[in-house]
Amino acid sequence: MADIARQGRKAFAFNGHESGTRHPLVAAAMVLPLAALLLFLFGGFDQVAAQASSVGVMLGR
Repeated sequence: MADIARQGRKAFAFNGHESGTRHPLVAAAMVLPLAALLLFLFGGFDQVAAQASSVGVMLGR
């Protein structure tokens, strides 16, 4: 009986939530550090700044 309960806990631990969804804030917290790292590694900060500046000019700010 204990073996069956242990297997059930292991299966649940590896499968995660039954619905397969996670909260959007959790997803953002997972992806933002990776996005920042990639932005830094590939020098994308200048591109993002230029694009934001262009959008600001277009909006009249």
